[in-house]
Amino acid sequence: MTTARTTPPSPAAAPRPAPAVAPAVAPAFGRALCAMITPFTGSGALDLDGARRLADRLVSAGCDGLVLSGTTGESPTTSDAEKAELVAAVREAVGDRASIVAGVGTSDTRHTVELARAAEKAGADGVLVVSPYYSRPPQDALEAHFREVADASGLPVMLYDIPGRTGTRIEPDTMLRLAEHPRIVAVKDCSHDFLGAQKVLSRTGLAYYAGCEEHLLALYAVGGAGYVSTVANVVPDRLRSVLDAFDAGRTAEAARLQQRAMELVESMMASGLPGTVTAKGLLGDLRLPAGPVRAPLRPADRETVDGLRAAYERLVARPGS
Repeated sequence: MTTARTTPPSPAAAPRPAPAVAPAVAPAFGRALCAMITPFTGSGALDLDGARRLADRLVSAGCDGLVLSGTTGESPTTSDAEKAELVAAVREAVGDRASIVAGVGTSDTRHTVELARAAEKAGADGVLVVSPYYSRPPQDALEAHFREVADASGLPVMLYDIPGRTGTRIEPDTMLRLAEHPRIVAVKDCSHDFLGAQKVLSRTGLAYYAGCEEHLLALYAVGGAGYVSTVANVVPDRLRSVLDAFDAGRTAEAARLQQRAMELVESMMASGLPGTVTAKGLLGDLRLPAGPVRAPLRPADRETVDGLRAAYERLVARPGS
């Protein structure tokens, strides 16, 4: 597949009214995207059956798209073959009900190009490309890296700006130049620079996705495309409800729904543990596909999982939330 699809409807969802404030552009891959964990078996092998079951659950609960093999998907510790197998298995599970964006970013341009081509062959709809980490290339080299990857396949590209992890910011002016490339269509934004994001939004057609759940509603309200969320692994419907309320013009309700989710967001994403660890700990406690994390990560301890479960139960117990 060579083009991103428009937002597929949730299978059980009723038609929604037109947005009160429409995003600046039609979302490239849908609006509600989950940064899906990669399930493993108890022995640490890739669990393709678990991946199929989890993907089906997420899409049935309202996810328009799934981002595979991102940091949440433990891409640093999965092989190239496992990444391709995961895309193929999830495509089999969800069919055309959701978009699939494959994480292909590495610190090596040549390797990233190879992964982008493999993702296309496996059935992905797009690729997520993070800034090369640790080497900290200057902006001209960073721009050349993204252009080379975008030229390598027919898939649309979502740039991933997360300088806290990579050490390198995709500066707004670099983003403006990259937006001229016909296959660079979206951004997962974890820059924590709301002004910079709006600068790019106001001058380009890039679809901007909040990569940090606390910014979900704020970015959407100024024309963002939606979100790419780790927390959506466990409460996909609750995060989707924020967008649905806003689209229906119920902005105060959207704000309340966002605020209600923040206890779980904080527990999962600001506890000092990677989101992969907390998501897998909570999913496992809920008896959903997850499995262990791969070293060097270590699983969440019982006290942490109990706290996550309590925050989860408080959120889902609230009617209308």
